Amino acid sequence: MGGIGLEHHRSSENGVNREYFTNWDSGPGRRNLLPHEITHAWNGKYRRPQGMWTPDFRQPMRDNLLWVYEGQTQFWGYVLGARSGLYSKQDTLDALAAIAAGMDQRVGRSWRPLIDTTHDPIIAARQPKPWTSWQRAEDYYNEGLLIWLEADQIIRRESGGKKSLEDFARAFFGGKNGDWGVVTYERADVIAALHKVHPYDWDAFIEERVYRTNKEAPKTGLTLGGYRLVYVDKPSAYILANDKRRKQVDLSHSIGLIMGSKGAIKSVIWDSPAFRAGLKSGLTISAVNGKAYSDEALKQAIEENRGRDGKIDILQKMAKLSQFYGRPFRWPALSGARENHRRGC
Repeated sequence: MGGIGLEHHRSSENGVNREYFTNWDSGPGRRNLLPHEITHAWNGKYRRPQGMWTPDFRQPMRDNLLWVYEGQTQFWGYVLGARSGLYSKQDTLDALAAIAAGMDQRVGRSWRPLIDTTHDPIIAARQPKPWTSWQRAEDYYNEGLLIWLEADQIIRRESGGKKSLEDFARAFFGGKNGDWGVVTYERADVIAALHKVHPYDWDAFIEERVYRTNKEAPKTGLTLGGYRLVYVDKPSAYILANDKRRKQVDLSHSIGLIMGSKGAIKSVIWDSPAFRAGLKSGLTISAVNGKAYSDEALKQAIEENRGRDGKIDILQKMAKLSQFYGRPFRWPALSGARENHRRGC
C-alpha cells in the first residue's frame, strides 16, 4: 500500500508511517491526514461539485469548485484534528501560521487567481515546478482553508457569536442517514447556503478571493479570530516535523531557500535574497563561506549575520560563486491579541 490519503464515499484510505500514533511529542506529523480524508465522505463524495460528477470516464471533469471540495475540507481537517486530540491547540495554531506564511510567499497571485489553480492537477499532474512561489500550484487547498476560516469568523461576527461555519456544514453537507447517493452543487448553491446561515454579500466575498488576483494571502480570518501572523527565531514543532518528513531544511522565510539532502536546492522563493543571487532549484551547494556544505554550516552563516548586513558566499556545483545578503531566521507563528476559544482559530 502506498503512503497516500484517498477519500471514499463510506470510508477513507490512509497510508502513513508507523509513528503516526507514536512519537507523540515530536510534533503532529501527518496526523491531519485522517480527519481530512474522512471529511471527504460528506464534502466531496456525498456533496460533489456538478462538474466533478461524471457518469463515466469518457466525460471530462471540471475542477472549478475544488476551493470548496478541498479548501473547506482542509479547514475541517484541522478543526476536527484539534477537537479529537490528534492535534493540540498549539499544533493547530502553528499549522495555521505556517500555512498563512507559506501562502503569502505565493507572489504568483499577482497574475494567477486562485480559481486558476483548481486546474493545476490537469496542467501540472503534480510534477515538480522550478518556481512554485511564482507559478503557484494546488493553492486551493491551503488558501481555500484561509478563505473558509475568514467566512467562519465573518458569520460569528455578524451573528453575534450565535452561528458559525458549522451551521453551514450541517445544512449544506447534511443528508439522509443510509442514503449513499450523490447530490451535486454549483457556485450559486454555495452562496445561497451561506446566505441562509447569515445574510452577507457572499457573492462579492467569493469573487474577490477566488476569482480575482490579489497582493497577499487572505489572512483576515486570523485577525477576526484575535490573532496576527508574526515571525520568530525558533521553528515550531509543526515546522520541524514537516521538515523531517520531507527530508528538508526550510529557510524560505529568511534567505529564501528550501534545502533537500546533500546540499541540493529543493526550492527558491521568488525575489528572495537567494533568488537575486541567481540560485535555482536543482542546483547543489558545495560550500558556504569557504567551508564544505552542511545544513548546519548554512544555518550558522545565517546566525552569524544576525543584526548585520553581511554577505554569505555560496559555491554551487559548476564552480559558480554566488553572494547574497543573509537574513536572520524567520519562522511563522501566531500571536494572540486576545484569548477567546469561541472566536479563536
